[in-house]
Amino acid sequence: MAGAQGPTPPAAAAAPSPYGTPPASATPTPSAELRRALAGVRAEVAKAVVGQDAAVSGLVIALLCRGHVLLEGVPGVAKTLLVRTLAASLDLDTKRVQFTPDLMPGDVTGSLVYDARTAEFSFREGPVFTNLLLADEINRTPPKTQASLLEAMEERQVSVDGLPRPLPDPFLVIATQNPVEYEGTYPLPEAQLDRFLLKLTLPLPEREDEVEVLARHASGFDPRNLAAAGVRPVADRAMLERARAEVARVQVAREVLGYAVDVCRGTRQSPSLSLGVSPRGATALLATARAWAWLSGRGYVTPDDVKALAHPTLRHRVQLRAEAELEGVTAETVLDTVLASVPVPR
Repeated sequence: MAGAQGPTPPAAAAAPSPYGTPPASATPTPSAELRRALAGVRAEVAKAVVGQDAAVSGLVIALLCRGHVLLEGVPGVAKTLLVRTLAASLDLDTKRVQFTPDLMPGDVTGSLVYDARTAEFSFREGPVFTNLLLADEINRTPPKTQASLLEAMEERQVSVDGLPRPLPDPFLVIATQNPVEYEGTYPLPEAQLDRFLLKLTLPLPEREDEVEVLARHASGFDPRNLAAAGVRPVADRAMLERARAEVARVQVAREVLGYAVDVCRGTRQSPSLSLGVSPRGATALLATARAWAWLSGRGYVTPDDVKALAHPTLRHRVQLRAEAELEGVTAETVLDTVLASVPVPR
């Protein structure tokens, strides 16, 4: 996942860790069946979405880690289609909310509705009660409505009238932002940005990919009819739960833990940043590196796994100083500098 987009898992075989973990007999071996099923998700999504394999892998990592994703890309790069196809390939429920300046918190979470027949209030669920919630253009709604997602993202529940109501499992918020149009937007506060496990960028497609998109449309592809495109479920919730359990058993040597911590601490000492990565960011980096190692077929994490996930896991958790922005410094360049300066355990 090195760079600006997302990961493309290699087909690596499990092997003993060179970083001080127990011998191979004690190192858990990722299930080939589960890895094939989740690798098949990328193939299914590719039937409808061209050239976004890295972003799909990032979304799979988020599902394995029970994390949320911030997708950034200009209009028309298939962000909505990507989420719908991902849900179809995993047989998950999905709902989309278009965030606008007049959207109210109850429009997202649900609200109490008075029933005249029974003279009682009943709770009507909002679109947040789903598996994959696409929060489209989340920065176009006021902070009050943005904040309505905080409890759902952190606690996996919605509290209305003092009563907590659990959300389905899995539950994943995939929020989108337009990186070039800021008029009439409400930037997400740092506390909410920190709730997103990953920030993935969807670039404009390469020429050949764009030609393929047009060729599919010329052949009758309808993005509203995924079944006609041949998209089918290749994994289910039970498989996802088993995969999560295996990811939780992926081992991390203390030297690699120290490396992840040093990377995060390095951002706090950068002169270009007014805000570095918090301890929550360090735990997020550990979680994504473990999922990446599992997808790569290993039962242990290496420093390369930490490096591969550093950009998408940390880029939205740092804040540039104004003078650094004026000089053209970006979060990506700061992270590159930190990764280059932190010694890698051998």
